[in-house]
Amino acid sequence: MNAVRERMERMGTTSVDLLQFHWQDYTDSSYLDALRILRDLKAEGLISAIGLCNFDTIRTDEICTQLGPGAIVSNQVQFSIIDTRPLHGMADVCEKHDIKLLTYGTLCGGFLSDRWLGEPEPDLYSDNLTPSQRKYLDMIVKAWGNWTLFQSLLRTLRTIGNRHGSLSVANIATRWVLDHPFVGAVLVGTRLGVSEHIDDNHKAFGFHLTPEDKDDIEAVLVHSNGRTIITSIGDCGAEYR
Repeated sequence: MNAVRERMERMGTTSVDLLQFHWQDYTDSSYLDALRILRDLKAEGLISAIGLCNFDTIRTDEICTQLGPGAIVSNQVQFSIIDTRPLHGMADVCEKHDIKLLTYGTLCGGFLSDRWLGEPEPDLYSDNLTPSQRKYLDMIVKAWGNWTLFQSLLRTLRTIGNRHGSLSVANIATRWVLDHPFVGAVLVGTRLGVSEHIDDNHKAFGFHLTPEDKDDIEAVLVHSNGRTIITSIGDCGAEYR
């Protein structure tokens, strides 16, 4: 309770709109006790909504079942055309318990953009890459596929963007995620004054992918390890445990 009140004081509010809860060690099931306390604080009006952060499918289902309908509204996890782990179990749990995913990594640290179309594979340890980009590059070329296949994906996204009136590769990648009904929002990383792309990001809300668009994307993804990536790197949030 003290931690919640401390955040309210820092924000100058009388309640926390969305309190996101993360738990490091699943062998310690005290996360259920902690969430019950947060549920009580919600009943008192100190919290408007409770969300999870990087919980896997099994624990998300367990928590929503134990706490009851409406206790949890969201789970923040990684989801993109490259990292499709939420499609293999998490989506069903979202539908079962009426929760939404708040997804990050949608643009893979900026790799899913026009900036990298036609570019050679960067050195994983280059000083020009951010730690976030190293993480996503490692996933692209080791877990998902290789740089050649990734370039094929970028070309396909570029073609689809042209089909919709010269939208960006990032717009198409973002829309692919948003078009899944279990996704509530995408969290696109920005660096103020460096890579904000505010106007371009807004364009992702002005269209939907057509069946042809989705088929073209799938024609590339079928050659990747996307469907089995969950077996190599673990379920949602496993990389943080």
